[in-house]
Amino acid sequence: MNETALTVQQTARPHDFPTAAHFAFVESALPHPAPGSALVENLYWSVDPYHREMMDDVPGGFALHAPLEGRTIGRVIASRTPALTEGEIVFHRRGWRTHAVVAPEEIRRLPRFDGVPLTAYLSVLGGTGLTAYVGLTRIARLKEGEDLFVSAAAGGVGTATGRFARLLGAGRLVGSAGSAAKAGHLMREVGYDAVFDYHDGPAADLLAKVAPDGVDVFVDNVGGDQLAAAVGALREFGRIVRIGTISQYNTPDAPPPRFNYADIVEKSLRMEGFLVSNHRDLQEELYQFAVPHLQSGRLALDETVVDGFEHIVDAFLGMLRGRNTGKIIVRAGAPSGGAAHAGAGAGAGAGAGVLGTVP
Repeated sequence: MNETALTVQQTARPHDFPTAAHFAFVESALPHPAPGSALVENLYWSVDPYHREMMDDVPGGFALHAPLEGRTIGRVIASRTPALTEGEIVFHRRGWRTHAVVAPEEIRRLPRFDGVPLTAYLSVLGGTGLTAYVGLTRIARLKEGEDLFVSAAAGGVGTATGRFARLLGAGRLVGSAGSAAKAGHLMREVGYDAVFDYHDGPAADLLAKVAPDGVDVFVDNVGGDQLAAAVGALREFGRIVRIGTISQYNTPDAPPPRFNYADIVEKSLRMEGFLVSNHRDLQEELYQFAVPHLQSGRLALDETVVDGFEHIVDAFLGMLRGRNTGKIIVRAGAPSGGAAHAGAGAGAGAGAGVLGTVP
């Protein structure tokens, strides 16, 4: 067992894109669990777009010079409670650190399914997959044969949305991504019918080319011009599922999107956002839906795995720059170099999805 622990702390508030200078790795003695708690050695960490929002001075945001939080999977290595057994694998939210002291009520035990790797509980079976599942089944109420447009389709939620939509019987599936390579991956591997690179021109023109007859549902991870384009492309009774606004996370002074508000009324459109934390009751339903498809190979994992906790800040910054495909996960036990690679699940249909090393 290591005798020291590392935590990542935020040291300053960024105005636009954060840099490594906004974080610090802090070394301390290995924490000792108090009675009623246990010490967990963390194995896998999730870095997510919402972490960027929490870096700002907002209610519930990250405190400066304090350990950050995030979804994490770890192993209990010392316990002072009968409710947690040494050797157990648990999920908790005391991430961005190598070790965490947790109480039984702060953890969730993970069911183990044959052929399903642990990383899946941070991607397609975790908050990322649950976001996609809730968006499609509860917010959009997707019907078989309906056509979708998904922004940031190569990200964690975008790839999960595409794969789930195919399994749910969606019709034409179009998306946006940040490069031609990502667009090609989405069409070859994930099941998208057409994908445009949003750098190639006005979003409305690009969307019209890939979806000339419009769409029924827009799953929005980006906001901005792509949201405005989707309003124009939606058919009567279309739905907009608002998940994130990553286009504005690092450009707080960007103007809001402009679109024809009359379309909302004249086409009877519905726009609804949600927080996945309000839908935890659907976790078991997600398992029931997704796990059989993972085991059969019909559902693949789209993951970019970065080796080494020392690369967690780089992985986060790379994700904000779009340098991942699928869900980005940091794994302990790093070989030197911190190479990012795709698919952590032999036997679970691991999907390709790496465009190189996360710098």
